[in-house]
Amino acid sequence: MSLDHEAIYKVYSDCVRIEDSKGAFKADGSKINLVQSDIDTARATLDAEAAAIAFQGQRKAEYPSIEDQLDDIYHNGIAGWKTTIKAIKDKYPKP
Repeated sequence: MSLDHEAIYKVYSDCVRIEDSKGAFKADGSKINLVQSDIDTARATLDAEAAAIAFQGQRKAEYPSIEDQLDDIYHNGIAGWKTTIKAIKDKYPKP
């Protein structure tokens, strides 16, 4: 059995240790009674939070370097630069 550690820590703020085969535990060693529906809700929230910011990394990976952007502005003007950047923003829109 593999537990969703990240979701468990989100739901149970008093959780300090998780063992996949034994469960989740408080600092005093007492076992936490895990409620799967709460863990599933936390997982959905974590996934939504990750999706909400995923576009930032995707855009960053495709943006030209600052030097190339400045060169684009020099040769093609602001309108040309905006066209380049808009294509990336359209490819990875904000959710």
